Amino acid sequence: MEESLFELVGGEAFFEQLVNAFYDAVELDATLRPMYPEDLTGPRRHLTLFLVQYWGGPGTYQEERGHPRLRMRHVPFRITKSARDAWLVAMGSALSSVRDQLSDEQYEELTSYFLMAADQLRNV
Repeated sequence: MEESLFELVGGEAFFEQLVNAFYDAVELDATLRPMYPEDLTGPRRHLTLFLVQYWGGPGTYQEERGHPRLRMRHVPFRITKSARDAWLVAMGSALSSVRDQLSDEQYEELTSYFLMAADQLRNV
């Protein structure tokens, strides 16, 4: 049986590191920061659990929050092209911070997924 990306990158610790780097960038971004609550503890946990589940780890996200329904969950926010681009810059910075832990193929797979997801969530 083929190992999931979750297993290949070392499990939840990898995704926690990625998400923490992402939210560190969000905190400094004038476009993104207003879209998030003051306390980023919940969003950090939710994104970590979502990515863990998406990439083959435990289904804790769905157990706690139900089906991801990403488009529905993002409807309250104006996700313009510039917001999408800012999100991609923040996630690109986060990916760069963990780049040394990834093979070229894994890096490309994650990058492709985030590009696709950011495009799909744009709603303005």
